[in-house]
Formats: sequence, structure tokens, C-alpha cells
Amino acid sequence: MKKNSRTGKEDHMATETSSTTRRQTFGNMLQSDSQEYSFRLSSAAADGIPESQDKSTPSRTSDISSTYGTAPWESPSPYSTPTWGGQPLSPISKSPWSSHINENSYSYTGLMGSLVREEGHIYSLAASGDLLYTGSDSKNIRVWKNQKEFAGFKCNSGLVKAIIMAGDRIFSGHQDGKIRVWMVSRKDPSIHKRIGSLPTLRDTIKSSLNPKNYVEIRRHRNSIWIKHVDAISSLSLSEDKSLLYSGSWDKTLKVWRVADSKCLESINAHDDAVNSVVSGFDGLVFTGSADGTVKVWRREMLVKGGTKHVLSQTLLKQDCAVTSLAVDASATVVYSGSSDGLVNFWERGKSLSHGGVLRGHKLAVLCLATAGSLVFSGSADTNICVWRKEGDGHICLAVLSGHSGPVKCLAAEEEKGEYSSEFDRHYVVYSGSLDKSVKIWRVSALTAAGMQPPPGTPPLFQPEMIRSASPTNISARSFSQQGT
Repeated sequence: MKKNSRTGKEDHMATETSSTTRRQTFGNMLQSDSQEYSFRLSSAAADGIPESQDKSTPSRTSDISSTYGTAPWESPSPYSTPTWGGQPLSPISKSPWSSHINENSYSYTGLMGSLVREEGHIYSLAASGDLLYTGSDSKNIRVWKNQKEFAGFKCNSGLVKAIIMAGDRIFSGHQDGKIRVWMVSRKDPSIHKRIGSLPTLRDTIKSSLNPKNYVEIRRHRNSIWIKHVDAISSLSLSEDKSLLYSGSWDKTLKVWRVADSKCLESINAHDDAVNSVVSGFDGLVFTGSADGTVKVWRREMLVKGGTKHVLSQTLLKQDCAVTSLAVDASATVVYSGSSDGLVNFWERGKSLSHGGVLRGHKLAVLCLATAGSLVFSGSADTNICVWRKEGDGHICLAVLSGHSGPVKCLAAEEEKGEYSSEFDRHYVVYSGSLDKSVKIWRVSALTAAGMQPPPGTPPLFQPEMIRSASPTNISARSFSQQGT
């Protein structure tokens, strides 16, 4: 297969994934050569190698093309157009999105509704309170309020790979390697204005004038160090919200000061694409990469407000790609999802020692999210596993099934209302998929596997969508510290 250069330019018909001969092959791992997952399995380690040399020497990368029109998840999902008595739950307006929300609420774990788009695969989500931001391979970011379309704004940059909120500002990471900054209007919260990008134009010009600011990004190509030269894969805010971390397929982790949009530091973090970055606790930052490692970076404060991050620990080193990271709400556990379908975790109280492995998916884990005592893992197998930490292990409470395509992103918020209590907290979970929909779930922290919906529940909310943990599906027993 012909190797394409990693330019980071948007191409809707080209894949974002690569496989490598020294790791598990993409076809064997996913059992299909027609699927696209938007994380990097490997990257070109030596650009410019003659094609003739590639024939005799195993290449570390190959590009797997995917045509969305033939993808298996393009077929209509039985849950994508829910009905009540044969009639749509909500009419399809002029907007390319339609909202299908159940107006009746029940105290059990299950699907509450769907946000369906006629075109556009969902790549990123961000939730805060009653607001939800969705990013896709269209040129828009949509804003939802109480599960209804509230606003939207155009990015002019194509695929939106990461979204994060910081007060009245929203940061979005894109396929073109840029981070764009948006502000919510104080007069009208439905209006979002673009107020800049990272790096700023002023800093870009200033940095370009000094030859010392140029670094070699690949053979015979240089760029200023403050710029990402490939897709932004992940964004995360520091504990005090003063720093923004960005991970990229250009193998670097960059540190930005939120107050003035300055790039404070650029770290050559990995030997391959950075797929995920998350700020943790005690001034630590975690990065996961296609090179199969999870690294821990410790923040050190310098004079004049500067920062320096030093490598503190390598938590994981494996053959398959690390695709996602998450830190639990109590900041005691770090989770890592991999392309082999496993979720590893490390415990803070034990000096970040390996706690075990969660085995619940048949295909790659593409995203992770945490809320309260729960952990959610979304996978290319179209399912979402709900885990609860108990003692030194975890139990699988339920498997949320309903998407017809890979689950690419997750967001979770505690539900405030009559059903959530001190003894049984309920959470609203949003899942974005390559099947062009966002699904909204209610999850009970205690009764996810046991509660049944009341009689007369419409078909959309029947319990067969929630496959309780069982020996034939996912074991509900606790996983030991060794993950066995």
C-alpha cells in the first residue's frame, strides 16, 4: 500500500489511522479493514525513505483508507430514529440535527434519547451543567442545552478532534494542528465569537524572526517550536485552570498559559503520535501514545511564572497503541485504554502502581470518561462499559448498547434532580459515535445492572439495550490487582 505523508491536512475520505508491522496488524485487531477510528496506531518514523527501500525493509506505517459510504455503521440503526406510537418523537427541522428525547423520566440505567445528524461523524464532546458541545467532521460545533439544540458556530477548519471548556471560553483542537479559542457572549449566551487561536498570530510572527526558534520536525523540514505541525488529538486543563495542555500527532506535548495564550513549553514527549493527554493530581500530567507508552510528567515552577515539565515515570510500555486516558473524579486512579480492547489502571495511593486490567471489550477502546465512582469506556465494538471501583478492583455494572458504529467520545455529568440522591447518584452520559449520532444515557451508580424500566416503557427504552454483566458477556466479578 502506498504510504502517504503525515501533513495533517483535512481529507474526509482518507483515514486517520495507521498500522505497523512491529505491532498487531490493524486487520487482525479490528477484524475488519473498512473501519476508521480517528486515533493514530503508528506514524511515519522516517519520512523520505525511498519506496524501493520500503519493499525490502518493513515499514513502521501504512495508511488504511476507508470510504464512509461502505462502512458497516452507515446502515440505519434501529435506535437512531426512535418513535412513539409510530410517530417521530420530534420533527426534523431545517437543522441537519434532529433531537429524539423521551419526555418521561425513569429511575433506571438506560437510553434517554438521541441527537442524530444527517451527515457528519462525531469526534469530540464536552459537557458542563446543562450544556453539551459536539464536534464533528463538519465545519460546525453544535451547542445543546437540556438536550435541545441551542446554538452553533462555524470553525472553517473541518474536523474538530477535541473540545474543552474553561469558564466563558471554549478551546477546540483541530485536524489542521491549530487550537481555536471561542468566547460566549455575555449578552446572548447563544452567540459564540472566535477570539483567537494558539499560537497567536503575533507570537507566530515574532517567533519566526528568530532562527533559534526553529526545530526539525522531519527530514529537510523545520518549523517554529510553538506550532503543532499535525492534528491536535487531545486537550486538558491543569488543576488550577491556568494551563492548557495539548497533545498532537506530531509527537509533542505543548503547554499554554491560559491568561495570555503564550506557549510556555514544547516537549518531545513520545516516539510516536500522542493520542491522549490528561492533567491529573499533584502537578502531574499523563500522556498516552501510539508508541504504546503512558508517561507521567511532573510540573516544576520556574522564576518569572515559567514552567518546566520533567519525565517522572513511565507507567506502561506495550506493543499496541494507547488510545485514551482518564483520571477519576476523586483523583486517585489513572485509567488507560488501548487498541487491544483493554483498560489498565494505576492507583495514586500506591505511588501509581499498576492496579489491574479491565477486560470488557472485543475491539479497541477509543475513549474513557469518569464521573463519581464510575468509569465509562467506549469502544470500536460499538458498546460502552460501565465500571465501578470497589476495593482494589472494579465490577462491570452494565454494557450500554445502541450505537451502530464505533464510540469515539464520551462525556459524563452528575444528574441533578429527584432521582439522584446521596445513596444512589445518577449520571447523564453522552456518547458520540461514527454512526453520526450522540446518544444520551442515564446511569445509576448502584443499580446499573439490576433496575428494570417500569411497565409500558416505549420500545426505545426496553431493557434488552442494557445487557447486564454475565459470564457470557462481561464478568461482573471484581478484577484482582493482577487483572486476572
